[in-house]
Amino acid sequence: MFTTQRVSRFTAAVATAGISALALTACSGSDSGGGAGAGSDEFTYLGSNDNTTIVGTLKSLAADQCSAENDAAPLTPDAIDGSNWDQQIQLLAGQDALSNMSMAGGTPTMMQELIDAGQVVNLSEELADLGVEDKVLPAAESTIKALYGSDDLYALPSEFNIEGFWYNKQILADNGIEPPQTWDDLVAAAKKLDAAGVQPFIAAGQDGWPVTRLVGNYIFRDLGPDALQKVADGEASLTDPEYVAAADAVADLGRAGYFGDAAGSIDYNTSLSQFLTGNGAFLYMGSWAVANFNDPEQNQIGVDNIGFAPFPAVEGGAGSIDAVPANVGIPVMFTTAQYGKAQKDWLGCVAENYGQTALDEFGQVTGFEVTKAEGQSDLTTLVQDTIADAPSSVLWFEALFSPEATTVSQSNGGGLATGDLTGQEFMKLVQDASGN
Repeated sequence: MFTTQRVSRFTAAVATAGISALALTACSGSDSGGGAGAGSDEFTYLGSNDNTTIVGTLKSLAADQCSAENDAAPLTPDAIDGSNWDQQIQLLAGQDALSNMSMAGGTPTMMQELIDAGQVVNLSEELADLGVEDKVLPAAESTIKALYGSDDLYALPSEFNIEGFWYNKQILADNGIEPPQTWDDLVAAAKKLDAAGVQPFIAAGQDGWPVTRLVGNYIFRDLGPDALQKVADGEASLTDPEYVAAADAVADLGRAGYFGDAAGSIDYNTSLSQFLTGNGAFLYMGSWAVANFNDPEQNQIGVDNIGFAPFPAVEGGAGSIDAVPANVGIPVMFTTAQYGKAQKDWLGCVAENYGQTALDEFGQVTGFEVTKAEGQSDLTTLVQDTIADAPSSVLWFEALFSPEATTVSQSNGGGLATGDLTGQEFMKLVQDASGN
């Protein structure tokens, strides 16, 4: 799934796409295993105009580590407008004209349609056959499988973002607070900071999602990693008491004033600025913000003064603190049309080399293994180590929601941070919008 900052540009296309899923099956002549047949004499890639990192990395690979593969099947990239990505992918799929490799469908539903139609290569099988299945990190693999509801891997993590609480080390030290390990620890820390005149949490309540992330993570820690899948499957409801308890836990922080007086009017950039100028102790955010943390012009508190804490455990909960909240940014898929030996060789080379090249040349942290990390900040290394060590991951609150429910959730997330909504009120709004 595209990261939150990109979601708004892509989800609108889902509602307007006029091609039915049946059109995908009409031309799906290849099997989902993608056995390496004749293929084609080129390696085609399709991306969006506003993403240059993926194609840039592929071009670097073609000139270096994957030069032999490029000699056999030259890289042939193309780009289109990404604002209606799913609609255009559907059109190409209906014509059996998908590129060998492309950015994946922008929503889980789109990818599930392609998978069911046999138009996407089963990468679990192909990577194992190539002997490079270990090049995809377990947490990234877990995230993609959960996103598409599959036991097999159907996309590669061209980027990978972990999420958690970034904190101001000096503020915590000055107030005798250790990084919280449990939700009770977090609440106690917030109470102590508030009493000392320090704003405990900074959040972009205007955007909503930094607040709803807390609800989803509490659910995963309390009820287990499959809790929101049960809601998507109709086996549970967000208005069930055990789910409402998560929203109530966040709403309690809002009613106590722990997000500050103007939480509902704070946008993403302002939240980063407030944290990086020392105006709060904790910021829940994804690792994409490390670029901001590493920028001395933005970061007035110092990069060495920022620590990272995983979302805390809920005492007695069924979830594990080791399951890192994560997203895969823009995954990439390989398609079964024209998939042969040359394309399979490219797949193997990408799996082995993409992570290191993307990091070295673009500073992009991916879900692939890297072998060296030179000249980077300790925070970047921390992110890589956390990703490498994480045994599994969990998705974000809205990952499996409909576009309508996602909009309602994020539009009302700020109400939890300001204390204007109770957990019950928030969950009912989102559940009603889901149509379940």
